[in-house]
Amino acid sequence: MSTKNLLKTGALLAGLTALFAVVGYLFGGMGGIIVALIVAVAMNGAAYWFSDRMALAMTRARPISASEAPHLHALVAELAGRAAVPVPAVFIIDDPSPNAFATGRDPAHAAVAVTTGILDLLDWRELRGVLAHEFAHIKNRDILLTTIAATFAGAISAVAGLFQLSFLFGSHDEDDNAGTPGGLALLITAPIAATLLQLALSRSREYAADATGARLCGDPLALAVALRRLERGTWLRPMAVNPAASPLFIVHPCSRDGLLHLFSTHPPMASRVAQLEAMVPWGVSRGTALG
Repeated sequence: MSTKNLLKTGALLAGLTALFAVVGYLFGGMGGIIVALIVAVAMNGAAYWFSDRMALAMTRARPISASEAPHLHALVAELAGRAAVPVPAVFIIDDPSPNAFATGRDPAHAAVAVTTGILDLLDWRELRGVLAHEFAHIKNRDILLTTIAATFAGAISAVAGLFQLSFLFGSHDEDDNAGTPGGLALLITAPIAATLLQLALSRSREYAADATGARLCGDPLALAVALRRLERGTWLRPMAVNPAASPLFIVHPCSRDGLLHLFSTHPPMASRVAQLEAMVPWGVSRGTALG
């Protein structure tokens, strides 16, 4: 892992540990802090070693063999050679919404996952551009950081959900922390904290992965066209997936109606396409990506 990403990962885990300590204090005072710190340490270890499995489970991805998808495996093997990384495991998600992501703790323990929808929507050239973007995440070694963020965001949302049930259906005695101002603040701020955590990590890495992926496949226009098609495809068919997993994907998989687009973990598509079109050599038509 690069020094920059090592520092980012350390800061992320430290921040999440602090957040769990605050949660522990709100529910149990100093004793709650001790319990929360023990839980946080255990979760930090689990996040490092098993976050990729958690991410794959969160998205309902399943392994797919070379005999089932020889074309897909051939693309993955080719791009792994171009990126000079080990060939990752290949997974598929049975969902008509077109999307893809990469996960793992390092290039030697990586996996790429695609939906059935993306295989139906994109042609070979466009799919190659998308997979090159995912290999950029592997090569840039930011897959661990993003996967940990998604795992912890899911945990934070789950804690908030459990607290909401406790607040709605539990007792409301004075000694019940579910009714305290601190507990109510947790209910409101936990999902926001999970979203802000992902926002802090995702936008810059997507621009970097687009640029690296375009150079890796040697065809920035193919990736630009694919991104536009994926944006339309996911808008027409949003993916039924845990929102905590959304930063993993190449395009935001969930509905972005109303104010939710303000909290998108992905950069504006127009900006991503413009960056890629700027990489297209002069004399090559660029209008295709704008369709």
